[in-house]
Amino acid sequence: MFTGIVEETGVIRAVQRGAKSAVLTVEAKKVLEDVHVGDSIATNGVCLTVTAVRGGCFTADVMNETLRRSSLGSLTPGSRVNLERAMAANGRFGGHIVSGHIDGTGTVVSVRRDDIAVWYTIRTTPQLMRYIVEKGSIAIDGISLTVAAVETDRFSVSIIPHTVQETTLGEKRPGATVNLENDIIGKYVEKLMQKDGGMTPEFLAQNGF
Repeated sequence: MFTGIVEETGVIRAVQRGAKSAVLTVEAKKVLEDVHVGDSIATNGVCLTVTAVRGGCFTADVMNETLRRSSLGSLTPGSRVNLERAMAANGRFGGHIVSGHIDGTGTVVSVRRDDIAVWYTIRTTPQLMRYIVEKGSIAIDGISLTVAAVETDRFSVSIIPHTVQETTLGEKRPGATVNLENDIIGKYVEKLMQKDGGMTPEFLAQNGF
């Protein structure tokens, strides 16, 4: 489990590609301070399991399902990535509940300045848009952000200078692909409402509403 508060950006040092998989080698500093083989590190929002730690880098396997749903397959040596270790039980919950399980990707369609802030507008699929609500939370490349505006096929976020400087968002231009994870609470609520016929007037009446 993660919070969407990026600890640092790392650099891809090697990508070993298989038929439908890959092994990433990521150079980092802060996240390696207490990392062990088997630990989880969110890499551009994708929960990866550390398979080795050596020479200021960690390695992680990326399976076909992850490559298919995320932008990790486009990474090359030199690419910068957002990194966050799994949340400690005694840590501050500064963002929102982020699982590291990407729902899909979006495409940056515009980037514009608004005084000190930067607005990013991102287009994505109807399957993801149904869970995106104004003033709700969303993780973009592993960054916990608040949705500022919602349209039919796109949404916008307004980013403070600190986030632009400390994450890879500052490098994104129109046409860039980003990983998206919807707020998990909305998905669970929808699933529960569909159970046994859903939230009908009859169900509400039977349960005292």
